[in-house]
Amino acid sequence: MKRIYNIYYATGIVLSLFTLSSCKKFLDQPSESKFNSQTIFETVGKAEMVVVGCYSQTFNRELYYQLGMGTDECISTEGETNSKNQVANYVYTPANIPTSTYTAMYMGIEYSNVAIKGLEGMTGFSEAEQAKINSLLGEVYAIRAMNYLNIVRFFGDVPYSTAPVGETGIFTSSRVSRDVIYDGCVADLQKAITLLPWKSAGVVSTTERFTKNSAYGILARVALYAAGYSLRWDLNTYSAGSVQVAQRPDQQRIRELYQIAADACKAVIDKGENTLLSSYETLFRDLIMRKYNSESMLEYGQYGNDNNGSAAGYTNGIFIHTSSLFGKSQPAMGVTPTYWFDFAEGDTRRDVTICNYGIDSDNSRKMNSYSSNTIGKFRVNWSDQKGTAINARDINWPVLRYADILLMYAEALNEVSNGPTAEAKSSLEKVRTRGFAGDATKIGTIPSDYAGFRNAIIEERKFEFGFESLRRTDLARWGILYETLTATKQNVIALANRTGKYANSDLYRVYKKEVATGFQDKVVAVPYTAYNEMTPADSTRLVTEGLVVLRMRGASPLNSQGVLSANAALITNLFRGLEKNKVEILPLATTTIDINTGLKGQQHPKY
Repeated sequence: MKRIYNIYYATGIVLSLFTLSSCKKFLDQPSESKFNSQTIFETVGKAEMVVVGCYSQTFNRELYYQLGMGTDECISTEGETNSKNQVANYVYTPANIPTSTYTAMYMGIEYSNVAIKGLEGMTGFSEAEQAKINSLLGEVYAIRAMNYLNIVRFFGDVPYSTAPVGETGIFTSSRVSRDVIYDGCVADLQKAITLLPWKSAGVVSTTERFTKNSAYGILARVALYAAGYSLRWDLNTYSAGSVQVAQRPDQQRIRELYQIAADACKAVIDKGENTLLSSYETLFRDLIMRKYNSESMLEYGQYGNDNNGSAAGYTNGIFIHTSSLFGKSQPAMGVTPTYWFDFAEGDTRRDVTICNYGIDSDNSRKMNSYSSNTIGKFRVNWSDQKGTAINARDINWPVLRYADILLMYAEALNEVSNGPTAEAKSSLEKVRTRGFAGDATKIGTIPSDYAGFRNAIIEERKFEFGFESLRRTDLARWGILYETLTATKQNVIALANRTGKYANSDLYRVYKKEVATGFQDKVVAVPYTAYNEMTPADSTRLVTEGLVVLRMRGASPLNSQGVLSANAALITNLFRGLEKNKVEILPLATTTIDINTGLKGQQHPKY
């Protein structure tokens, strides 16, 4: 059984009212008495509660919801006037920008700043207690860095502080160069690594807390972002003419960062504590069933109602009718119609990642058309229970997996060596081979040139990490967000019209409607027979035989003049606000600037 932590507390001069709930208690339940910032760090036990509490502000539903859509894998299914749909389609205004992630991440940073100051002041303890204090200190350094990453990758240059507000007395701040922030995050994680134990040391029993393993992984992630592309502008003039997608100007530092990423991944690989599971399906069945495994390196715990507003398995799950035995699931996120076709035949990740069915009121599996496929990785019928509530399904969020270590290692080595090394190729091959159920004959040829290998990594991350809230900012750090989404929209149009590479895509799929009899459903995908021709007589005969005939697409979205017709809302609205050198970074919300007057006059220049 997983141990999940839900802790609330205020930071500043006073830390008070700690509450901890878990399906198995890891720490003793604290009283509701108040502790000031001196007495709370008098004992290791109290200090640990502060650190565990910091994790409550390391994740927010926006990270996979509004900020996880708008890619070549994931789209919004909500109406075009909905603010979440607008953000997912790059229709940004300072009035519709989500603020929960921004606020939560800064709250976690402040919690971490308080904890770092308190922990660093703890002296006079036994050797064993000091080792524990060091481990706790490593955790909060890593938390602070991860939170800054989650702000900077979406908002770019932002306020940056490494001291508690109660100490500095500074309540307003201006933008700081993302390069300074990223370098600070790298330093924090490098320090965390020296303090944290390996997972095998058993200091923490849960994957929901940092160890040396996961700190190395997040260091590699930060280093790749720091070395990569981003939308930048002149922080002195805020001139719209200065806005461009570019890397940081120091080429030597870029190379250093790629080497840091490579070295961090190699440390995890060489340690040998983490491995790829042999089955991609098992990986996500374990996640849904609240089981840890050797591949999962860091998860955000979501057990009970106090899960920071997350609704994993509901907002980003499969459709399930409210009358079903599984309880209602109403996804607001859908699959980009062409994503299913991007997977090669035999890639087992496709049917785990993309669910080709929903659950009807009679618990039968109802197959989806191209435009109605849903996210399969968090499907609640794979669980053994309904969960705390229909929108609180007790499914953890996968923050870091060993597959990411291998692919980041391959990517970094390709950058450092200006072409793939043998280790880089091997790392990519391992991930890809697992995707094809261990059959290396199906993975194709691994490119040997820099550009070809880079493109292979870009594609492989799409297949491996679909709907894990990485794709949008991955595309941005590679400097190809606009180009990729422009091509994706053209592919969606081609699929709708059955032209180009989609010319032979199925017109109909015929399947047998079967009932799901209970939780831990063994079905991954509904089997079907494809038809490219279907007469009324054929349809009648098949239905008489007890089968269902599904038309896979509606009428062509183009009229006889080749102009988009009125029934093509999905296509016309898709990425409708996309604009190069503008949407790669979000503007700040009006309320954010109103609250922090240090940001006055520092809005994204294109807004």
